Amino acid sequence: MAATLAEPGPAAAVDVAVVQFAPHTDTVANLTALRAEVKAASELGAKVVLAPEYAMFATKRLDERALAAAEPLTGAFVTGLRGIAAEFGVHVVAGVVERADGEHVYNTLVAATPGAEFAAVYRKVHLYDAFGSRESDVLLAGALDQAQTFTVDGVVFGMQTCFDLRFPEGIRRVAAAGAHVLLLPAQWIPGPGKVDQWTTLLRARAIENTMYVAAADQAAPRGSGASMIIAPTGAVLAELGDQPGIATARVDLAHLAEVRATNPSLSLRRYTIRGE
Repeated sequence: MAATLAEPGPAAAVDVAVVQFAPHTDTVANLTALRAEVKAASELGAKVVLAPEYAMFATKRLDERALAAAEPLTGAFVTGLRGIAAEFGVHVVAGVVERADGEHVYNTLVAATPGAEFAAVYRKVHLYDAFGSRESDVLLAGALDQAQTFTVDGVVFGMQTCFDLRFPEGIRRVAAAGAHVLLLPAQWIPGPGKVDQWTTLLRARAIENTMYVAAADQAAPRGSGASMIIAPTGAVLAELGDQPGIATARVDLAHLAEVRATNPSLSLRRYTIRGE
C-alpha cells in the first residue's frame, strides 16, 4: 500500500518564472546573462526563478571542455548565482557543471535562497546516453538519495533535470516527497519530434502527479526552447517559442487542493516508489 500523501496546507500562492536563454562556453558571460534574466523576472513579480540546465556552461555535445570548465559548489559561478539570488531577493535554480573526480563531472542543479544560502542541491540521476549522445563518458550519475525539495511561502518545490523527464518513477518520487511543483531545467537537444515529446511528457508528468510543472529549456540553437509552466490539470499556463524570453505563472495551492480533491490519483496509488 502506498504511503499517505500529505495534503497542501493553508492556501498559498507563489509567482514562478522560467527564463530561456542561450548559454555557451564563457561562464562569466553566462553568469552576466543569467543576472539580467533574474533581474527581469523579479521585476515581473517572480519569487522563484528557474534557469536552464547547463546555464553555467553549454555545448551541443558534452566533452572534455566541460571537465576544464567544471567548478566545485564553492566556485565562482555558484557563488555568483547565490549573490544574484540575494541581490534580487528571489530563489534561483540553475544548472551547473560541478567538479567530481577529475575525470568526470556532475550535472548539478543548485537552488539558491534570497539569503545567498543553498536551498537544495540535486545531481542528475539519469544520464543522456540516447539519441547519439553519451553523457556517461563525461558525467557521473547522482546518488539515489532523498528527493531534493525546498519551500517558499508554504509551496514545496522539487527538482529533476532534462532526461529525468522520461522516467516517471523519479518524478513520482518527488511528488511523494510532498512537492507541489516540479522544477525541471533542460537542454533539450533539437531534433525531429523532440519538441512534441518534450511538451507531451511535461504535461503527462503534471497530470499523473497532479502537480505544477515549471520547465526551463535553453533557447536555440543548443536547445529546443518551448519552456513552459503547466497546471496540475495539464493546462499550459505560459510558454515560449525557441528564442530567449521569460514566462511567468502563479502557483496556487488552493487550486492544487481542488484538483487533488477532484482527482485523488496520488492518494489512490497501490504501489510505492523506492525511497519514499
